[in-house]
Amino acid sequence: MTKSVLGRDPFRRPSKGAAQERKKKTRKRVTNTRKRQAAAKNKQAIARKSSARPKKKPPNLPPEAFYDPMELSQEEFDDKEIDRIELLGSAETTEDPSENILQSSTRFVRPSFYGEKLGRVYMRYHAEEVDPFGFDPVYWDKVEPFFEFLFDSYWRVDISGIENIPDQNRVLIVGNHSGTVPYDGAMLKVAIENHHASSRPVRFLVEDFVFHFPFLGAFMNRIGGVRACQDNARRLLENEQLVVVFPEGVKGIGKLFRKRYKLQRFGRGGFIKLALRTGSPIVPVAIVGAEEIHPMLAKLGWLARPLGLPYLPVTPTFPLLGPLGAIPLPSKWMIKFGTPISYEQYSAKDAEDPLTVMQLSEEVRSTIQLMTDELLKQREHPFG
Repeated sequence: MTKSVLGRDPFRRPSKGAAQERKKKTRKRVTNTRKRQAAAKNKQAIARKSSARPKKKPPNLPPEAFYDPMELSQEEFDDKEIDRIELLGSAETTEDPSENILQSSTRFVRPSFYGEKLGRVYMRYHAEEVDPFGFDPVYWDKVEPFFEFLFDSYWRVDISGIENIPDQNRVLIVGNHSGTVPYDGAMLKVAIENHHASSRPVRFLVEDFVFHFPFLGAFMNRIGGVRACQDNARRLLENEQLVVVFPEGVKGIGKLFRKRYKLQRFGRGGFIKLALRTGSPIVPVAIVGAEEIHPMLAKLGWLARPLGLPYLPVTPTFPLLGPLGAIPLPSKWMIKFGTPISYEQYSAKDAEDPLTVMQLSEEVRSTIQLMTDELLKQREHPFG
């Protein structure tokens, strides 16, 4: 059959394949129309929701907050970035008043509120950084007036021979230990730092039993005390520090009142070994007056062992007066610094010789005992 000149014959019945193709096109057109209608409805719904929501006003930022970073140098970029962060941080933001009321009414029950307050109080009396041994200069400045009151007004300390302490380099100060509660280390610290020409900082060694108490050990570290051991003392001396050591140890502060001002054995001569190994001169010092602040009549060992203490003292005021018994009596103190003792003729190898160490240790102990006896003769009355 020939094709008509006018095109497809309208009265001719289409073939089966052409009819199926036409149905597919019709279904596709209807589907696309439905999709466009659904998209238009979704767009209208989103527009209605956005129009109902209140619009936040953009922060009023000056033109300096907007800049092209490609046109700036690195230094200008850093400065601009800091200014921009500050401007963005200072921009006002809209907040719900009900949330502010709720937060202000519940801030007293939040742990963060009290933690922030305690943190501010703590940092007011403590430095952000301390030295490797825990000394806190800010804390010492706060508590120093209390020790100055004890030194100047309460115990009325007299000092002599303080010019014997070198102005620099490492020095080992060796003194007698007494008082039940060891105030002598703090008094030596105040004496040297406030009355010496160079005002050298002082570090004193503290016995181990002090650190068994919950807060006393940390307190000692903050005011300049260092746990007593050879390694700590050697590190301090190698850093050219002035170190105070009491070779009597617990035996010195644990003497009964009838044995007052009688120096006990200076251990095994550890301070002599330290001086020989580090090449440090020794300045002997005698302290009179500490024996009377807590006159020990007896000591209880069996009650102290469960607490990790060497003893519990029995004084005229403790434990009779309870906590009031810990208040020291206002005795008259005297401190005398002796002539420095140099060990240049010895070497570090001599520190391994027990006979040499014990001989030098006994010489220092005898020197301090003689100085103590002289001060006792000069003092007219223990509380005068």
